[in-house]
Amino acid sequence: MEIVLADTTQGLHAQFQMLANHLNERIIGQEKLVNQLLIALLSDGHLLVEGAPGLAKTTAIKELARCIDGDFHRIQFTPDLLPADLTGTDIFRPQDGSFVFEPGPIFHQVLLADEINRAPAKVQSALLEAMGERQVTIGRKTYPLPALFLVMATQNPLEQEGTYPLPEAQLDRFLLYITLDYPDATSERAILALNRDAKRLEATTQAFTPLSQAQLFAAREAAQATYLSPALDEYLVQLIIATRQPARYDNQLATWLRYGASPRGTIALDKAAKAHAWLAGRDYVSPEDIHAVIFPVLRHRLILSFEAQAEGITSDSIIHRLLTLVTVP
Repeated sequence: MEIVLADTTQGLHAQFQMLANHLNERIIGQEKLVNQLLIALLSDGHLLVEGAPGLAKTTAIKELARCIDGDFHRIQFTPDLLPADLTGTDIFRPQDGSFVFEPGPIFHQVLLADEINRAPAKVQSALLEAMGERQVTIGRKTYPLPALFLVMATQNPLEQEGTYPLPEAQLDRFLLYITLDYPDATSERAILALNRDAKRLEATTQAFTPLSQAQLFAAREAAQATYLSPALDEYLVQLIIATRQPARYDNQLATWLRYGASPRGTIALDKAAKAHAWLAGRDYVSPEDIHAVIFPVLRHRLILSFEAQAEGITSDSIIHRLLTLVTVP
């Protein structure tokens, strides 16, 4: 018999279901992005999105910010950006000879870091440190970031000239790494029809009543309380261990992997699987929930060998192999 959500969380789940439906009406053909945005929100994590221009990445995060009680800001990352442009800086006041801290855009609750690989390493580090520590240090003072703090960073896979690829160790700060593809023909027609109908577009934009932060934090708590059985807990751990000790499972896999996922990967897989199960209307995690989130959780946490890269092996193909080698209890 299937276990369903307790009555105390039914209202919260219904609110999130309405939010998902609203976002899917506005962001057509990107159901995967919408679902994983909500998973990141419920897991208190950040996400890195890779996709060609025009795939509604900016629209998705702006619409999500409009649907929750949180300030939104977009930063266009460029090679001449400085860390202070992101974090803020102390401003001298000649009136009284004092310095006053002027907060930067990172102090907004929902942040779009557009084309993060366009900025130099110092700027990337400033953002990623804030994501990990949830604070910013300027001079001798430390300033906490908002309790609700969600970063969606994007990078364009089509242009690599003049970019600064994120180091593998810093990629670990992102809960999810999402890759987007173009919508199919049916979705493309729906996008065209929606954008031709200005009244309908405006109606879908104004139709949703924003969720309060109290509702959001309560939903986050309910999602992370989702039951994970001891057997699936062990399965989750063994999937991570297999990335670090691949020779125990397969010699070919051992030649493809240089480094596996860190404990951050274990924590991220646990949180994301629970959020996925909660969004599906269940109060327990199933193997399908782990399988649904393992690709965006692990694809940026696996460091491939030169042999794997030469053979055209990708992180996704290695994760597929892991799922066949590590059996569900």
